[in-house]
Amino acid sequence: MGMKEKMSGASSNTTGRHQPLSVHPHRLIVDVAGRSHSALFSFHASSASGQAQNMNPSYELTQRSGSRPRPPSFITPRMLLVQPNVKSNFHVPLTGNVETLAVAGEAIDAVMSTVSNPRCSVILLLDGNTSSTSVFTLGASWGATVLDVRVDDQMVRTTQTQLSQIVSEARRLRQLSWCVTVVVVSDDPAFLAAFAHWSLKGRLLVWSTRLLVLTRLPLQQLQNLKRTFSMTNSMLLIMEDSAESIRVNVYLYMPFSPEATPALQVASWTPHRGLTLTTNFFLFPEKFSKLYHGPTLLVAAEEFEPHIALMSEGGEVSPTPSFRGPMVNLLEILSSTLNFTYTYIRPPDGSWGVKLEDGSWTGMVGMVGRDEAHIALGPFGVSATRAEMVDYTRPILTETARILGSRGRPEVDPWGFLLPLTPLVWAAILTTLLVMPVIVFLLSATAGLNTRGNNLWPSKTFFGYIRVLLQQDSLVPPDLWWERLMLASWMMMTLVLTRSYTGNLMSYLAVRHISQPYQSLQDVVDDPSVSMLWETNTAYVQYFKSVKSGIFRKIADSEKEGRINYVRGSEFYKNLDASVRRGDHVIIAEYRYERVLMSRDFSNTGRCDFYTSKERFMPFMSGMVGPKDSPLVPVISEKIKFVTQTGLYDHWTEAYMPNSTSCSYPPTKIAVNTSLSVYNLWGMFVVLLCGHSVSLLLLGFEVLHMWNSSVHDVRIT
Repeated sequence: MGMKEKMSGASSNTTGRHQPLSVHPHRLIVDVAGRSHSALFSFHASSASGQAQNMNPSYELTQRSGSRPRPPSFITPRMLLVQPNVKSNFHVPLTGNVETLAVAGEAIDAVMSTVSNPRCSVILLLDGNTSSTSVFTLGASWGATVLDVRVDDQMVRTTQTQLSQIVSEARRLRQLSWCVTVVVVSDDPAFLAAFAHWSLKGRLLVWSTRLLVLTRLPLQQLQNLKRTFSMTNSMLLIMEDSAESIRVNVYLYMPFSPEATPALQVASWTPHRGLTLTTNFFLFPEKFSKLYHGPTLLVAAEEFEPHIALMSEGGEVSPTPSFRGPMVNLLEILSSTLNFTYTYIRPPDGSWGVKLEDGSWTGMVGMVGRDEAHIALGPFGVSATRAEMVDYTRPILTETARILGSRGRPEVDPWGFLLPLTPLVWAAILTTLLVMPVIVFLLSATAGLNTRGNNLWPSKTFFGYIRVLLQQDSLVPPDLWWERLMLASWMMMTLVLTRSYTGNLMSYLAVRHISQPYQSLQDVVDDPSVSMLWETNTAYVQYFKSVKSGIFRKIADSEKEGRINYVRGSEFYKNLDASVRRGDHVIIAEYRYERVLMSRDFSNTGRCDFYTSKERFMPFMSGMVGPKDSPLVPVISEKIKFVTQTGLYDHWTEAYMPNSTSCSYPPTKIAVNTSLSVYNLWGMFVVLLCGHSVSLLLLGFEVLHMWNSSVHDVRIT
């Protein structure tokens, strides 16, 4: 076949992988590459005035360095850089035996010239029945990669394998290109079906990549390609040729169309009239911006307040569940602007979805990834692991997690009698009591003054100052005026201290302290008596199970100790009353959801019995999800942008939570007027017991000392 025959006669020396290619005037560079073998050849084509003189120009084949076997015969990919404005004057006879591309190449040129960007490249995929001569009938101004796969009925599996490899290589080229148009030419229904399968599985056809399929097959034989054509940016060109005329009809499959809906013809091409539009649609229209048939989409949803709340689980009257909330409001906007209706489906396990050890997915993420649902509401926390299975829309909100725990019972601090004065004041009082008697003793000894009958020991002075502090009288008034002045100053100071202490003590004894013990994850980890409630199969759970160190590793390790319980999001409120209120469980979830739980409890009881921690952790952006490479996802993202930028979504969530601010900042202290019990004052009894214990100890030492003294006196006498 023209070029292939010249290649087969060339030397078998080949080079490795693709090398950067440059365009030279009147030069065609062809890259022949296999999966594990490759060869690079240069061809120089003769031309006159920039136009080819015939379809079989002479080529000078130059083999580049390297020596490897040539590729297998059943796969012949080629890189073809076509010189701009070179078009063939080759005449194609009107007969059914002529190759499809040779006959309808101008139709492809006409379609692509209306939409192609000069920077776009083309990937031309052939089934082995198109000669290289036909490739040159394309008068294009773009670079083209020609991938030729030989279809062998006796080697179906091999052909499938090589086609998957070709699609993988084409995807790599697409990722490196500014923009790409994929052109598939084949009259083999098995080849087209295999391409449709591998192009979706290999993620070749994203929305920015256009697809043109040229074939002679009738529409009835292409029904198995409907999903590929409807969900991608593609056009179907069907050639009808006879001995008298050639006609190429251009068809378009609309997304989510009913099974029996035929393809929509949008244009036709003939050699004499050229390309003519037959409808109001442009070629390669934005068909997901307004769904043509008004389809009914399957929407995966699960209760997650305040974003979405379950109204009914479905029954005989309405078999499908119903929801309300901000996400439902957003879905209504999407439904009206994109022209679709919807039906809710719930995940069997009631979860959002995580990846299991065997590679399977649970929850709504698994449903969307397996095409069991078209979209899922969520909102879902964005994670790299989930992005392997689904595509995220534009983020709707950013949320953090907190700890929700039970507030302690109002109680008097048993050590509250120490609180009226700060530790520094207590230390100053004790220091003054110790220093003042020593000062009096030193001054008296220095001046040679005898007071109290020549007794200069400061113990009596020390206890005298203590009596003043305790608001008792001084039994032995000082004789000297300087001692009286010191005692008077001490009395003035103790008067202020005792009055201040008495007033503050009365206030403190009337105050009840409400404990909020768990303000950080470290507080929870350090208390082995408390268990944690996490929502099952969420991004939070998947995250802390994946980390190798730090506080979240400690959280994951606590599961081995039985301190983690996984529940559905709809079961949190039941556990709030049954477990968290007792104080031996805490809930770790999104802050907005915890606010819903507290506002609901306040509405039912009129009390703020719960609190949220000061520490925030694990921030996640959240959005809706759709299947990988779904063109519906970017369209939904544009609608979400308007809702979030106007603050409408935040307004919806705040309106959903009545009394949400009533318990946002619950007090940690309250004032009451009730009798005090021993439980409230046991700290003072501890001080009394300690004082008696010390006195008994000193009594023992004194008795022992007196006994030793008496024994010593007896021995002397």
